[in-house]
Amino acid sequence: MEQPLKLIECPRDAMQGILQPIPTAEKIAYLNALLRVGFHSLDFGSFVSSKAVPQLADTPEVLAGLDLSQTATKLLAIVANLRGAEDAAQFDAIQYLGYPFSISETFQLRNTRKTIAESLVLVQEMQALCSTTSKALVVYISMGFGNPYGDAWSPALAADWVGRIADLGVGIISLADTVGTAEANSIGPLFETLIPHFPHVELGAHFHAAPAQRAAKLQAAWDGGCRRFDSAMLGFGGCPFAEDELVGNISTESLLDFLGTQGVSPGLDAKALATALGMATELFGKYH
Repeated sequence: MEQPLKLIECPRDAMQGILQPIPTAEKIAYLNALLRVGFHSLDFGSFVSSKAVPQLADTPEVLAGLDLSQTATKLLAIVANLRGAEDAAQFDAIQYLGYPFSISETFQLRNTRKTIAESLVLVQEMQALCSTTSKALVVYISMGFGNPYGDAWSPALAADWVGRIADLGVGIISLADTVGTAEANSIGPLFETLIPHFPHVELGAHFHAAPAQRAAKLQAAWDGGCRRFDSAMLGFGGCPFAEDELVGNISTESLLDFLGTQGVSPGLDAKALATALGMATELFGKYH
């Protein structure tokens, strides 16, 4: 059975690498605008070290200012260790905890200061926490389509790690093209293999891509059966721990244009979308 279409807007990813502090009130106003658009989920903040990601140190304050009274959009927060997961799990408004699990040893150490083996134990602990706090864990397979560090990668290796994560009871796994190295001819076959093999797992795509690459990557994932897509307004964002010059996220506008070519309407509020896009243009024009 085909997965339902789910669009995950990622302002957290768009903001995290911006060095200039964005006032909390402006973040709240922007996120509240996004909550009215109709996305399935909003990757709104993170519970990580304020030294590592100072831009997101105000996530609890931002959360307190969100108006959730007239939205069906669910909130997702990124965590990097068990303490962060425990902090996030205290908030009833947060439905999803997201953890970046890299299948590149080099990047896992850079991103969370843990080995892959240590991270696998952590995923097990987070899954247990989510089970007892009515949350759902989303595991991002970072460097899921390859890496620039010379670490081993193959479709079989990526599939093996998806299987290991699924065996821990994780029901949502998103393959992340962390540094934009994914190629269309590898994206489609990987999803074509994984989706029927793990019918009880919701598999998603979190792409980083230069504008000219966006459509091909989306088409490959779509043809492979993927129906869960992360994006960010205007294509801002990228992981600040990769220590490489990064391409941005897939822009939400590009994703919506692509869906239009497939004859698919995601059911978003057009007026609210236009308002949010205008606010994104102003916000990211001011802070960069």
